[in-house]
Amino acid sequence: MLTLRAAWAVFAKDVRLELRSRVALNTLLVFAVATVMTVYFALVRAPLEPRAQAALLWIVMLFAASVGLGRAFVAEVERGTDLLLRLNVRPGAVYAGKLLFTLALTFVLGGVSSGALLLVLGVGVDHAGLLALTVALGGVGLAGAVTLLSAIIARAQGGGALLPVLLFPLLVPLLLSAVRLTRAALDGGDGWRGATDGLVTLGAFAVVVVAAAVLLFEYVWDE
Repeated sequence: MLTLRAAWAVFAKDVRLELRSRVALNTLLVFAVATVMTVYFALVRAPLEPRAQAALLWIVMLFAASVGLGRAFVAEVERGTDLLLRLNVRPGAVYAGKLLFTLALTFVLGGVSSGALLLVLGVGVDHAGLLALTVALGGVGLAGAVTLLSAIIARAQGGGALLPVLLFPLLVPLLLSAVRLTRAALDGGDGWRGATDGLVTLGAFAVVVVAAAVLLFEYVWDE
């Protein structure tokens, strides 16, 4: 119970700080919208194939996450508050609170990226539920990986530049399944019937990443 309260306190603190500064939110929103608008003007309204549309969505998600989501622990080090967290909050609660905060930002990113893709590029969706579930499961895996990696690079000089390098190889299985499922949601195909394997892969990836992070975080955080 105390761990849950501590995790919620960490989450609430990060939310309050973000609402004051809006650094991560502004970065994510500007990156997502700017990328989609750049593609729109480059194509001059030429239609994209569903495969390219699906890939574009997850390219935006990946690079926006690597730019805007990696400051969860870097900000603590810059403010000098990481020591206070170490002394007063258990490592598991710190990770859980940071994961909740990163997950909230990831869901905002997923909603904005999907909405911009649908509205600006005029993308049609045959299975909206499948698209929403794909973005949600992919977001959990993405947030779990970003949270752990941001803790690892927080005290490294120039750590922000390391996040995309470390993140992409880790997320290859997630990206392959997410792009395939997103394409199925956009152009129909077998719909839900053909999506079972991909959904299982995304769910398993999210569980494995979060479980591994929970086991490793205490060592990463205390070193």
